[in-house]
Amino acid sequence: MDLLSHHLYSSPKVYLRELLQNAVDAITARRAEEPGAPARVRLYASGGTLRVEDSGVGLTEADVHDLLATIGRSSKRAEGLQEARSDFLGQFGIGLLACFVVAERIRVVSRSARTPAAPPVEWTARDDGSYTVRTLPHDERPEPGTTVHLVARAGAGEWLTEERVLKLARDFGSLLPYDVRVGEEAVTDLPAPWDRPYPSPANRRVALARHCHRLFGFTPLDTIELDVPLAGIRGVAYVLPAAVSPAQRATHRVHLKGMLLTERAEQLLPDWAFFVRCVLDTDSLRPTASREALYEDETLAAVREALGERIRSWLTGLAAGDPERLSAFLAVHHLGVKSLARHDTEMLRTMLPWLPFETSDGQLSLEEFAQRHPVVHFTRTVEEYRQVAPIAAAQGVGVVNGGYTYDSELVEALPSVRPGTVVAELDADTVTAHLDAVDPAEELALAGFLAAARAKLDPLGCDVVLRAFHPLSVPALHLDDRGARHEQARAEAEAQADDLWAGILGSLRGGAPRARLVLNHLNPLIRRISSLREAELIGTATESLYGQALLMAQRPLRPADSALLNRAFIGLLEWATHGESAHGEDDHR
Repeated sequence: MDLLSHHLYSSPKVYLRELLQNAVDAITARRAEEPGAPARVRLYASGGTLRVEDSGVGLTEADVHDLLATIGRSSKRAEGLQEARSDFLGQFGIGLLACFVVAERIRVVSRSARTPAAPPVEWTARDDGSYTVRTLPHDERPEPGTTVHLVARAGAGEWLTEERVLKLARDFGSLLPYDVRVGEEAVTDLPAPWDRPYPSPANRRVALARHCHRLFGFTPLDTIELDVPLAGIRGVAYVLPAAVSPAQRATHRVHLKGMLLTERAEQLLPDWAFFVRCVLDTDSLRPTASREALYEDETLAAVREALGERIRSWLTGLAAGDPERLSAFLAVHHLGVKSLARHDTEMLRTMLPWLPFETSDGQLSLEEFAQRHPVVHFTRTVEEYRQVAPIAAAQGVGVVNGGYTYDSELVEALPSVRPGTVVAELDADTVTAHLDAVDPAEELALAGFLAAARAKLDPLGCDVVLRAFHPLSVPALHLDDRGARHEQARAEAEAQADDLWAGILGSLRGGAPRARLVLNHLNPLIRRISSLREAELIGTATESLYGQALLMAQRPLRPADSALLNRAFIGLLEWATHGESAHGEDDHR
């Protein structure tokens, strides 16, 4: 009893669901034999007590001893009712004992509809595990059915107030097929909002949006019908009006044969469909023992696939017939569609003209970008894109930023849905190759300057090259690739390691190209610096250009880079103030 009433369930509120389940199942069992039998459930809460009356199949004294005194036995397994098993929600014995989460005493008075001559029976149990059973005079309960009386345990009285009982009953039982009331207040609200007739599609959208706001607290961007007859599923999926993280677990409301099973079902939809919240009713999915979650089995896997297909069909329908709504949806949830498209070639083909990507030509779809550029270049990180995009664009080279989630995978998949498209990763060599070479005579004249600059940056694993490129305002460009960065990180680790570890790291030294600082020969500042003759000043200027290029590329700075920036800044200040002092002395003389 302690395990069932205090450890199996996540919240005390489930006690009311268990009472409703028992009442509904009792009515279902009676109607299996008497189709015209009454179908009523009434709840009365007052002064820390709750009374639940149903017009169900009822129990005999033998049933009480057999079912309520033995955990796990259930009237739904009784002989003659096995064929109706799928119509039941739970197990009577376990569900009733769960009421001890809020009650110190449970009293059940029942009369069997199957054995009308049998006297009513009373079963009274306390939370210490003791119980008594006795028969009652016929006039104590003239009609078949069951009444459950609860007396609240200390500190749990709030769960048995009429206001709380009504709220819980409506939350759990609004879609139940029978007449359920708390006092005079109706609990059931049928048909379900998604099954009701409406004067027009606009009225339907408004009504479902109101339903979504009441359940989930937001007004949906759109509504997707979920109708899977083979799985016995009817419901709706509401599209979230704001973007959410793909890592955030979506939770959905699932009703089982009208009874709310859980409002936190996580595994109902494919992972990519994190942009919707569902509410549905099913008669095929299997609940866990606590009936607060769905059991992961083949049926749930099939339902997940079917619901995912329904959402996929909604997306393709928007692409075919409602581009405005699709654009509004993608403006918020393009990440979810990209997640789907990378695994679904047909979805990628459908969404190709619509999915936005950051490119050197602005926000474009891959389809439009591929029409503009014979080769679709892309970078794998945002840092690489920021580093090369302005320069590549000025040279007429189109670049797609593949550093965002799923983007590089989708760019690489482009040829599979757009035959003939050439896709290439943009690296430092490709960018450098598109920059104009400097006249050999001019470069030869600057050989001394370039040698001094290369000597200064060689300890940092960076080469210096001279090119002519646009825009003129960019004096220097820092280019590297992942291979160069890996080699740089290895060299740093080797320098800080002990002899054994340094030897191991040294053996891993690769032949990857080094990073390079590309100086723009068209830039006036570079022309002035290249005319310097003092080696120390050339070094300071080179360090300053290197640091400025790193900052422009928005790359994270290593400790050595930060030290270089500080050194270059101080060196320039000293040179400027030294030059000013020299001018002052000349004027004084």
